[in-house]
Amino acid sequence: MNESRRLWMQALAAGSAGLSAGTVLAQAEPAAGRDFRAVNPAQPVEAPAGKIEVLEFFAYWCPHCASLEPELADWKKRQPPEIVFRREHVSFRETRIQQMHYALVALGKADELSPRVFQAIHVDKVRLETPQKMAEVLGLDAKQFSEVYESFSVRTRARRGTQISEAYAIDGVPSFAVAGKYLTAPSMAGSNAAALRVVDWLTARERKAGGAKG
Repeated sequence: MNESRRLWMQALAAGSAGLSAGTVLAQAEPAAGRDFRAVNPAQPVEAPAGKIEVLEFFAYWCPHCASLEPELADWKKRQPPEIVFRREHVSFRETRIQQMHYALVALGKADELSPRVFQAIHVDKVRLETPQKMAEVLGLDAKQFSEVYESFSVRTRARRGTQISEAYAIDGVPSFAVAGKYLTAPSMAGSNAAALRVVDWLTARERKAGGAKG
């Protein structure tokens, strides 16, 4: 078995425990240009040396991102210490919700409250049009949240998020960048589960190439 095939089988084993052996074997190994693409030029990462960054580009208003959340949460729980996961919220001209995300990041509340944001937008159909409404729905102090939301640092960070998504040429979400070198997405791989398996395969390949230390 060649090295590329071995890495793919490892990724399948990690992400497809419930599938039959025949189903696993029938799944094609990821192909560049189909299931993922190279990022050219490669982009800088925030992960420290010896770690592999997995960067999700997402948006709270995106229904595909919302449907991915349960699988992504399970995937994150399975990751070894050398995998560093982070997120950038795209704007695609919807800056209010993007700015809300970076305000939550600044408050240290993004991981805790992200499920509530998805719930509010996609299930409860709440329109989060003002910082006051956002704070009300998320159970935050309205004055404190509004100050952070309107702050120069949060506005600057939101603009930086847009610059990063443009550097990766992101034209749809959710998408995943691995080590600043590769990009995959459910729209490329065929499904949420398939995209996460491609991420596993790419991180395994990067690890094999010396991009991470366990």
